Amino acid sequence: MDITQFVVSKRDAAFLVGDYSTYRTQLSRRILTVRKRLGRTTPKNSKFAKKEPVTAEDIAKDHEFVRLLLLLSERARAHALHMKSIHAEDNHGQGISGSSRKHILSRLDKASKIARELLDLLSNNKDTTGATDTDVLEARAYAASLSGAIEFEKQSQGVGTKKNASWDKCLVELSTARVIYASLLQATKKDIFKELLASTIDPSIRYAAYQSNIPRTVSVPSVSKKYFPRDDKALVSAVESLDPTTFGGGEREVVSEEGKSFAGTDERIPNTIAWRGRTAAIVDASIGQALAARTSAESRLAETLSSQPDAPPRERAAAYDDVLIAAQDAADATRRAIEELEKENVDPSDSRFQDLHVTSLAVNYDLIGLRVGRNRTLIGKDDGLEFEPQSVRKRKRPDAMEVDEGKGAVKEKEQGKGKKLSRLRERVVLLDAILQSIDSIKELRGAMRDAVFIEELEAKRGYFQALKCLNIARSHALLASPVNALALFARAESLSAKLLTSDTSRNWTTELAVVPKLDFSPSQAQQLHRRLTALVLQYRALVDLKNIYAQNAKAAKSDTAPEPLVERLHEFPIDGVDLKNIVTWPPRLRPVPVKPLFFDVAWNYIDYPGRRAREVEDRVGAPNGAAEEEEKKPAKKGWFGFGRS
Repeated sequence: MDITQFVVSKRDAAFLVGDYSTYRTQLSRRILTVRKRLGRTTPKNSKFAKKEPVTAEDIAKDHEFVRLLLLLSERARAHALHMKSIHAEDNHGQGISGSSRKHILSRLDKASKIARELLDLLSNNKDTTGATDTDVLEARAYAASLSGAIEFEKQSQGVGTKKNASWDKCLVELSTARVIYASLLQATKKDIFKELLASTIDPSIRYAAYQSNIPRTVSVPSVSKKYFPRDDKALVSAVESLDPTTFGGGEREVVSEEGKSFAGTDERIPNTIAWRGRTAAIVDASIGQALAARTSAESRLAETLSSQPDAPPRERAAAYDDVLIAAQDAADATRRAIEELEKENVDPSDSRFQDLHVTSLAVNYDLIGLRVGRNRTLIGKDDGLEFEPQSVRKRKRPDAMEVDEGKGAVKEKEQGKGKKLSRLRERVVLLDAILQSIDSIKELRGAMRDAVFIEELEAKRGYFQALKCLNIARSHALLASPVNALALFARAESLSAKLLTSDTSRNWTTELAVVPKLDFSPSQAQQLHRRLTALVLQYRALVDLKNIYAQNAKAAKSDTAPEPLVERLHEFPIDGVDLKNIVTWPPRLRPVPVKPLFFDVAWNYIDYPGRRAREVEDRVGAPNGAAEEEEKKPAKKGWFGFGRS
């Protein structure tokens, strides 16, 4: 019959376009349509006759009668909530009193009576109506939620002499609805029950428990198990048939201030949380339960990742879904607890506030770490340090050129450049998401006050930024742009070198975690630096070769003939040796650099010390004939018309 699905779908459809007034109008039109279909309308020009009650035989003939009763109940509830919302706006926070309040209670009472009528028809006539145990439980939970809403409305306006006893009746009805819906959630895994609990049932139980002086450390599930009517053996057995662990499993007793004992939380649920050497108490039980669920989901994730090391990255990343949902629930529970304290005008210096802020920082950091870990799993092995080629499927009908002559086997084609660029683009997007997640940690309240923590974040950011530059550089290398690739490889290499020399490197974990998060080991950082250093050297050589090719191509295109090989011995002949251009032949006349000649022209014009005396002695000592003969001889002409004596 899908009672819960029918009710919730009608509510959601109405609230998408309007409020409770729109919902009531839609229900009225729907009721008229259903009555016409079932033949239960008063004909025109006929006297009004009271509608006959719905019987079990009617339900056996057509399950539309069940929907008719649900529509009537929902219309009365929508009328009550519409009036409540109008008076709440008019009175500006003041309580509703007088005839308006009586009218609201009467509408809620009518809705509850119709729901009880449906419950009686389904539970007492199961053989006739064909209702299953699940249908009966859904009808019971729906009727209990409406009864709890009536009691909640009565007590929230201060009616009743014994406050705690009055709220106890409300807790009994709401607890009945919550336990049934929680069991249905475990049995069917439908999100509709989870949404119903989170939006309507759990907030009402939390407020009623607060009014009953139940400590906040007692969780909503524990309160609901305590107030659940266990004397109804049929109901208990029906609930346990859906979820055998509903009322069992390692519970401990928690005693309130007034001496009442409540079914407490499980021993695995933590009471404290540690964050960077500081321990904070968990002041709200819902946070402890969410943390316990996250721990359990993380252990299952670790088992999955360790048991499937060779699984595809997408399958391994899909295993993160449960733990991410649990971590998000813990973060939401912490945020709601902080908002509740703010609404109660609690002083910010209160210890509960301080503990909640520490808890919020811890759970949000863990949530972001899990998101980063999921992205790292999607990137692949070693965070995308290497770029391994992927296998390409063989075609069923190979071409003749692709078949080996001897064996006839098909050769595997190398993956195309477009596919490789697409893979690199996906890696860069994932790494960019990781960098954004790390930057979002700095926005958490209290994170910027820890300078050492921020320094560690910057080191982790440098690691992933180097990986991003590495993958972008690979894409440039595929596009035949070695200069751009070299620049990016050099940038990544400088980031990795800075990472190894940072002061936070001594605080890195030495072991790789089964569930990767934000942390990385020193071996990973060193491996990244070595790989980047090798790539920088490789692409620096490629860039030099490209420049040499460009110079040779430019010289080849020029009009002047290239110099012979003997004049270019300092260059490596990349294109080979031209044996026809070894030397210049035939040789042509050209200036050749030689040692210069020096002429002492000043000797004939300058009287150096001692030169005149030697000339006189030479003339005196010579014979007369020789002297005369020497005088008669003309002076010898040297170069340029002068010479030495």
